[in-house]
Amino acid sequence: MDEISFDDFLAVDIRVGTVLRVEPYPEARKPAYKLWVDFGAPIGERKTSVQITKHYTPVDLVGAQVMAVINFPPKQIGKFMSEILVLGVPDDDGEVVLLQPTTGVPNGGRLF
Repeated sequence: MDEISFDDFLAVDIRVGTVLRVEPYPEARKPAYKLWVDFGAPIGERKTSVQITKHYTPVDLVGAQVMAVINFPPKQIGKFMSEILVLGVPDDDGEVVLLQPTTGVPNGGRLF
């Protein structure tokens, strides 16, 4: 693994946001949801698609806080434009488990 500088780390803008809305994404190649996440002012609401259907339902996700990279350029995912990358780690089966604060924090807080 290559080492990075602290400035490299600071270039990745990882923030906490609250999931506002979740919709199924049946057009996706693998089971997925569309998420709309609120990062508070001045960032606002951003959207993405996520393959997290194994451990999460839309009911579980609405109101949940998640961690996401917010400074990647938008990326077309099928017919949907993804604006952020929600972060997770694989479980024993390779399914995504979301990175989430264990205590509620203000939206837009930056990881440090």
